[in-house]
Amino acid sequence: MTRRTAPDSRATGIPAWILAVAALGALFVLLPVVAMATRVNWAQFGALISSQESVDALLLSLRTSLTATLACLVLGVPMAIVLARVPFRGRGLVRAIVLLPLVLPPVVGGLALLALYGRRGLLDGAIPIAFSTPAVIIAQTFVALPFLVLSLEGALRTTGERYEAVAATLGAGPSSVLFRVTLPLVAPAIVSGAILSFARALGEFGATLTFAGSLQGTTRTLPLEIYLQRETDPDAAVALSLVLIAVAIAVVAVAHGAGEPLRRRTT
Repeated sequence: MTRRTAPDSRATGIPAWILAVAALGALFVLLPVVAMATRVNWAQFGALISSQESVDALLLSLRTSLTATLACLVLGVPMAIVLARVPFRGRGLVRAIVLLPLVLPPVVGGLALLALYGRRGLLDGAIPIAFSTPAVIIAQTFVALPFLVLSLEGALRTTGERYEAVAATLGAGPSSVLFRVTLPLVAPAIVSGAILSFARALGEFGATLTFAGSLQGTTRTLPLEIYLQRETDPDAAVALSLVLIAVAIAVVAVAHGAGEPLRRRTT
């Protein structure tokens, strides 16, 4: 058996200092997680994460995040296709608006939603959903939608339009080309974007708190429960944070695996 060694810069073609800085970056992310794991009360871990409040928050987060992900798919796939395939004046501005939640502080996003849907909002309370479970879903969709659009638009630009052009010359209509050629080609990107949107929705805090509040079983998601437990039961907050980190790592790993077929296809 041969002993594994550290990557050789001569074999990879990458300067050694790049490898060193990459390792430093990995440690920058990893060490806080390791530090949190050392603070977990492992003897009481099961009890800390199984309280009624914690279970309610976790189940609510999963339900609303899944619903928000479906909403992202319904809205985001057509948006990505238009941005990638349809040339029109002002496309750059539209893309910037679509991706705006990526750079907005979540609290600002929550205030914007409240200004639209609140009792004294632009709709004058015609859709009274603020501080309710649908408000959680809307807030999560608002912040997660750009992840799906960005992922899918990039994939559509990478695959190009040659296959759609061939299908069109063979007599396929626009809808047939879309469902039988375009979407199957970028299916891994759709799955990857949906998983990333789910992860973002699951971790949403600021917009949810501002627009939906924190009502147990109704709007108090897992991040909100962690924030509240931090003030009253720090051990429970750390334990729940570790659960959220574990879910996030699993989600990101699945998203990376889902995007691998597309990367192989385009290389």
